[in-house]
Amino acid sequence: MQHDALYYSGPSRRMVTFGSRGMVATSQALAAQAGRDILGQGGNAVDAAIATAAALTVTEPTSNGLGSDAFAIVWIDGKLHGLNASGPAPQSISIDGVRALGHERMPVHGPLPVTVPGAPAAWASLSKRFGKLPFPELLAPAIEIAERGFPVSPVVHQMWAEAFEDYRAHDDTAFAPWFDTFAPNGHAPRPGEMWQAPDHAASLRAIADSNARAFYEGELADKIDAFFREHGGFLRKEDLAAYEPQWVDPIATRYRDHDIWEIPPNGCGMIALQALGMLEALGEEGRDPVETLHRRIEATKLAYVDGLRYITDPGEMGPSVEQMLSPDYLARRAGLIGERALDPEPGNPIMGGTVYLATADGDGNMVSFIQSNFKGFGSGMVVPGTGISMQNRGWSFSLDPEHANYLAPGKHTYHTIIPGFITRNGQAVGPFGVMGGFMQPQGHVQVVSAMLDDHLNPQAALDLPRWKWTEGLTVEVEPDFPDHLAQALMRRGHRIVKRADSLSFGRGQVILRDPNSGVLCGGTEPRTDGAAIPF
Repeated sequence: MQHDALYYSGPSRRMVTFGSRGMVATSQALAAQAGRDILGQGGNAVDAAIATAAALTVTEPTSNGLGSDAFAIVWIDGKLHGLNASGPAPQSISIDGVRALGHERMPVHGPLPVTVPGAPAAWASLSKRFGKLPFPELLAPAIEIAERGFPVSPVVHQMWAEAFEDYRAHDDTAFAPWFDTFAPNGHAPRPGEMWQAPDHAASLRAIADSNARAFYEGELADKIDAFFREHGGFLRKEDLAAYEPQWVDPIATRYRDHDIWEIPPNGCGMIALQALGMLEALGEEGRDPVETLHRRIEATKLAYVDGLRYITDPGEMGPSVEQMLSPDYLARRAGLIGERALDPEPGNPIMGGTVYLATADGDGNMVSFIQSNFKGFGSGMVVPGTGISMQNRGWSFSLDPEHANYLAPGKHTYHTIIPGFITRNGQAVGPFGVMGGFMQPQGHVQVVSAMLDDHLNPQAALDLPRWKWTEGLTVEVEPDFPDHLAQALMRRGHRIVKRADSLSFGRGQVILRDPNSGVLCGGTEPRTDGAAIPF
């Protein structure tokens, strides 16, 4: 009997999707269709990823926008490549400067937590290095959607309405452009209501025609600079002009005869790798679903407290990636897992949330891509007349100079968004991701273990009820999480809290490729309005 029968006996929420010539999976069907259309025009998986990402800034502005950051893992011509398109803090910002404005910690909203956005530069860099079609053609579907308009989907409406109420609490005039842009009729668009974004379309066209330089050096950069000067922010045109995404080597851990890949710090993908490494050190799982869940939760907790203690700009980290992923260190951490739930503490390795998309083409190329404004629409700052909604990544910075992730000019903060990828024996298995802030590494652990330990297909792995460690002994679970398992975990010392809001448990996509037939197998998140569309 396999874990899936013991763990969850309910029906699958969707059927798995198969394709042979390509596939796009993401949280909005129109965006997935934009990527699929690019495949039909002769584009490759990278082209499709760019088109889908651009379309998502229109169809899901509640999670990402032109002012987002992005990360990508690309499998092309038999090799993995990583792209870190998170931006640094402005050169003029400082802990003293933020405290002088009356803040004891980094604010969530407003102009202060905005760092240099990396998403437009990510699209241009990916296109230049690996794309087949001209860059303007890739943004054309997003421009068309923005100009023509589209009916707002139910989950996007829900997040839009929450942001509307959130920003209404601010009486700062800096928030007025958000309401002018995203609530011109005095309310968030309702499900099925048509939404048009002409300013967004114009900015996308400027980005398309300039290979994104308009955003960093041209007319859009001038508007961004003027807005932040007017409203007391630190971001300047010089910060934008100096920015370039970083090509990086993905990092991996071995798990169940597969290699699981993530982007290195400042991304938090290492948390997922540490947790999987601890589970690997514990050996094969047995048939007891309570023990299985307990081990997965405990490993995730131990990895998370390490990540929160140490992950920041790679130039500022104490322990190295190699030390934090050392098999000896992870075995020591795994040795802490016993019968009872732990209140986890960080270890000492030196001793020894977003939209996600996955694409694939008929030539075996695959992309794992994620971009995000962090919390909802982000900072709430919209540059007037542009549709550019700015992220609030600087919210993660600490104003404690003793903390690893302390605020400093030009520094990259701890980043929650992480694309994942699986290989086996040097061959691509496929991209996966679960977006959702604090949930993301935990979602990676749950989806990977569901596929590789419980032998579930991608859709069934995404359908499983999820859990989320929050702090100490507290683990939140979805409403359909089995009661008998929740009670058994409580008897082991876990504090189990059922939550009605499934959106807080992340939204994932997976595409896997059969190495023999080349057939693609895709799953899309049942908790949102997404689609996996084959070509």
